[in-house]
Amino acid sequence: MKNLSFTLAHESPVSLLKQCPNYEPSPLLQRTVAQRLILLKDETQRMGLGAFKALGGVYAVAQLIKGDEGASNSSLEEMREKAGEMTFVCASAGNHGMAVAAGARIFGAKARIHLSETVPHAFVTRLKKQEAQVVRSGANYEESVQIAINDAAENNCIHLADGSWAGYSEPPRLVMEGYTVIAEELRKALSKNGNWPTHVFLQAGVGGLAAAVTYMIRKNWPVQPKIIIVEPEKAPCLKDAVKAGHVVTVGGSASNMGRLDCKTASMLAFEILNFMADSFVTVSDDQAQAATDDLSEIGIQTTPSGCAGFAALNAIDLSIDARPLVIITEGRVQ
Repeated sequence: MKNLSFTLAHESPVSLLKQCPNYEPSPLLQRTVAQRLILLKDETQRMGLGAFKALGGVYAVAQLIKGDEGASNSSLEEMREKAGEMTFVCASAGNHGMAVAAGARIFGAKARIHLSETVPHAFVTRLKKQEAQVVRSGANYEESVQIAINDAAENNCIHLADGSWAGYSEPPRLVMEGYTVIAEELRKALSKNGNWPTHVFLQAGVGGLAAAVTYMIRKNWPVQPKIIIVEPEKAPCLKDAVKAGHVVTVGGSASNMGRLDCKTASMLAFEILNFMADSFVTVSDDQAQAATDDLSEIGIQTTPSGCAGFAALNAIDLSIDARPLVIITEGRVQ
């Protein structure tokens, strides 16, 4: 593996999450679609929150409560006593905010989540059930991020974003470290059945999930697949960053892939994917919606964001002998 400016370790989040009563590995399904066998990692029921982001936000909240000393043997009671005066603040397109709110509730802290105008109202209801304060902030995700940054600074709160930039990296690194659990679950399941994928399709917003899974695949999978990073046509922030050689901000109208509709990539995600991913592709809103409908026919209820990897697979001419793996990252928002 290329030397990076940081590391991700799966052992710590695996150990912590095993103590959570709602944690269990998400299913790895095998389905035949258009005469092709496809591996589907189904995150639609993850930890009762309905998305992979539950892993990153809950883990990061716990680690930030513990503080620099790491106190790996801290009891839940000790953590709740320490967290009582803490408030976690973030902007979210929906699922990251759910995870931060759930983590804050579990460990006795408070959460304030900023949602832009583009985030469905269903997330407001779901966040309030997690006892979070919800604030509508900004016309788009990027504006809500800046408002959250200002909120945390002005009110002495902890800013817990899932994207990183110069001068801000440790909280999002912890979020990414939480996501490594998915790759480790996959490695264990695939080691048992020997059905290693030839291609892995990873959808990306700011890139945290794609980078964390890519990092772990390159680190400890014995069989190395091609890794394809998938973004909306209207928000190719990683694809354009790789072309430029540095993080860039892209323009474009809003996409129906709302949780992936991010115009600036995470700095840490870019660092990994720039060297470890094999290719970067985009999918249209129409392709993503069609993929949602296709998956519904085989009993998987997701969204255009959740099935973007599957949409890219449908658009690429792979050999019938290929064994692709896609991650269904979220369930359908009710």
